[in-house]
Amino acid sequence: MPHKPYVTSRPEAPYTPKWPAQIEPVTAWRQQVQCYNEWSVNQFISADIDTLVANRAEFFDSLLQELWLQFKFPSENYALLAVGGYGRGALHPESDIDLLFLVEGPLPTRQQERISQFITLLWDLRLQVGHSVRTVAECMEQAESDITVATSLIEHRLVAGSEELTELLEQQINFHFPWSSRAFYQAKKSEQNARHRQFHGTAYNLEPNIKSSPGGLRDIQTISWIAKQHFHAKSDESLVEYNYITADEFVELKECTSFLWRIRFALHLSAQKSEDRLLFDYQPDVAKLLGYNHENSKVAVEQMMKDYFKVVLRVGELNRMLLQFFEQAILGPMKLLNPQPLDDDFALIGNQIMARSDNAFNDPTCIMRFFWLIAEHPEIEGVHSHTIRLLRNARRELEQPLINEAACRECFLEIIRHPRGFGLAFELMHRFSIMAHYLPAWNNIVGQMQFDLFHAYTVDEHTYRLLCNLYQFTLPEESEHYPLASEIVQDMQAPEWLFLAGIFHDIAKGRGGDHSELGAVDAREFAALHKLPEEGAELIAWLVEKHLLMSVTAQKRDIYDPEVIGKFASECGTIQRLNYLYCLTVADIRATNSNLWNNWKATLLEELYRATYESLQQHDKKTFDVRERVQNNRQLAMGYLLSAGFEVEQINQLWGRFTADYFFRHTPEQIAWHSQNIMHVQEHQLPLVLIGDENNNGTTELFIYHHEESHLFAKVAAVLDSEQLSIHDAQILNTRDGYVMDTFIVLQRDGLPLADAQRIEEVHQHLHDVLRKRRPVPSSQRSISRRLRNFKVRTRVKFINLKNARRSTFELITLDRPGLIARLAAVFQQLDINLMAAKITTVGEQAEDLFIVASNNQEALTESEREALKTAIITALTDE
Repeated sequence: MPHKPYVTSRPEAPYTPKWPAQIEPVTAWRQQVQCYNEWSVNQFISADIDTLVANRAEFFDSLLQELWLQFKFPSENYALLAVGGYGRGALHPESDIDLLFLVEGPLPTRQQERISQFITLLWDLRLQVGHSVRTVAECMEQAESDITVATSLIEHRLVAGSEELTELLEQQINFHFPWSSRAFYQAKKSEQNARHRQFHGTAYNLEPNIKSSPGGLRDIQTISWIAKQHFHAKSDESLVEYNYITADEFVELKECTSFLWRIRFALHLSAQKSEDRLLFDYQPDVAKLLGYNHENSKVAVEQMMKDYFKVVLRVGELNRMLLQFFEQAILGPMKLLNPQPLDDDFALIGNQIMARSDNAFNDPTCIMRFFWLIAEHPEIEGVHSHTIRLLRNARRELEQPLINEAACRECFLEIIRHPRGFGLAFELMHRFSIMAHYLPAWNNIVGQMQFDLFHAYTVDEHTYRLLCNLYQFTLPEESEHYPLASEIVQDMQAPEWLFLAGIFHDIAKGRGGDHSELGAVDAREFAALHKLPEEGAELIAWLVEKHLLMSVTAQKRDIYDPEVIGKFASECGTIQRLNYLYCLTVADIRATNSNLWNNWKATLLEELYRATYESLQQHDKKTFDVRERVQNNRQLAMGYLLSAGFEVEQINQLWGRFTADYFFRHTPEQIAWHSQNIMHVQEHQLPLVLIGDENNNGTTELFIYHHEESHLFAKVAAVLDSEQLSIHDAQILNTRDGYVMDTFIVLQRDGLPLADAQRIEEVHQHLHDVLRKRRPVPSSQRSISRRLRNFKVRTRVKFINLKNARRSTFELITLDRPGLIARLAAVFQQLDINLMAAKITTVGEQAEDLFIVASNNQEALTESEREALKTAIITALTDE
């Protein structure tokens, strides 16, 4: 269990309400509820949460019983039942109080009005009340058609009224329940699967739903509902007697429930409403209420969320095991199967691996061999429920990490070298926490999250997803999806070195210091312990230390600058290192956040890879030939244009106006597309605005050809921002005779390119009208989103010294926000600075952008101009 930063105890004394002698005035009853709520809040600081939520249910039992008497409901043919969470005898501060009025038959008008008055009074007391009025027959009829009603009836409790009527309902539930155990199980399992899909099947959400996310309270309740319906049990404790759950598992579930209850209680207090989403807005306050005291609230949140993720991981494991156990051991298999031995300890039954005896995991080496067998036998698709229980018990009994056993180390290496080792075998090693029990450093990153919008998963889950991506590269059937990475990996002599780099790339996160450097030290220690060859050890350590190098270079540097390529090639040193780093980088980005990867990033990485590969092949120099690339692009573009019917003389006349930089920075397809449209456009029709995707990169390219004018970029950025489009790359180029040729790579807010023809035309017309001065330049009216408001990012401007006397390059790190680029463009305009190129990178809540600028005289900025620009940017971006 997670550490407890709080001390829990019983409430100092039970709360004793003083009920008014009559229903009116309502304020007297409301005052009692308010006094109880205040007492409950004060008790939360130290009280045992199980007692607190039970006490709350008892308080409202007492209130309802008192009102029941004052309303003078006839007790012989009326009953007031608690159902839902209230029926379980547990209430949180803002939870619904679900009530069932059980009646003998049709109600006379007078009694209907009395029930209506009763409910109205509860609403006047500002209680969240849900209610229904049914006969026993109607309850069973509704239960037959609605699984939710059927579930609520399983956990009902008499609050006031007729015991006889309640017993009649219980008899119907016990002997005439409209759902068989199998049908009820299947319905609740389908319900759970559908709920998990809403959260993309992962418990590792930045803003989890405490109740409904995978591993949340609803998963615990599902286990209980299914078993209670089958055994007709009233309490969870009795399920131990039916051998559905062991005493240890029961205690573990109770611990997990209590932890989640405590978070939910604190969340309701912080939100002051019924809220089960642990939003960024509430996380700092919830962490403080739970006793995660740290001078840095971000660290406190990360500590709380680490404990949370560890708990939901355990709940998810118990949920899967117990539901599977219920289906296999209690409902019974659909047909009897004979186990097929795999070795002395394990067998195959159907498509599941099972232990042949309860002593199968007594030797720690057998745990590792178990996963090797899963890799070795592709027919295995899962683990038998009883074997999961045995594995969990064996894991609990381990006295030291598995890595300390030489035989385990040998088996681990066999698994990672196995062609299917990182398929189901590693998935189950991760899911059943065997990686955490093998590698102590892995255990440190379980549940480790970062309080930001960039990392969508905990460190261990991100690493697991990265390894899944690498595994996909090894599969021939996946080659069409990742052609370059698949080609490289499938040709590797030692792919296990790549997988080990993946395991260690983030393993030092959360320790403080540079996680890349610390992880490289861990990798070297692992290599020495496992007796890996020196070549492999050095490559793995280098990959861990440099695992961010390629993504930073591709996304935040000008990869068309020969100096940038030369420096990157020098750091790689060899084609082997480049190959490994490319594959690790692709897998890493794709595993960080599902919204990060797109064809544009894929293209940037591939272009960087190919340019660097070419540079490394030229042993006598560390840069590629710019003139050769320019000439090659011109020749190919010429071929496209000639085939389209243009004349050589016409093309050369146009291209004579273009600089070599233009041909270097654009592909032949782009050059041909731009050129044919420029040759068709008339002077009075300018500006020429082209919107398309000539490179088929899954992005939208925007090309503008117009008369040279000051700060055209500022106008374009403002229009694109107003059209909900984000700029990812910009090239600002001039012709030799006073025209601009600006190329932008843009995407919609959801990361997708523009595809709708009407939408494209709308953007086209808006740009055309603004540049022709028919419409004013739009100003950003959008406010910072709820999520972003919870993050503080200090604006930093850092100039990069490159060998270019005509350009200045600087990095900007700041809070991402609506209209950011338009605001920067306004600063450039104000200081009379020309933007030459931009690379826009959003890293969660942070914008990490690169700008290449020049003075109005087309020179690099002076020191004083740099300082003035830096000051102006910081001022413009810190006025909120």
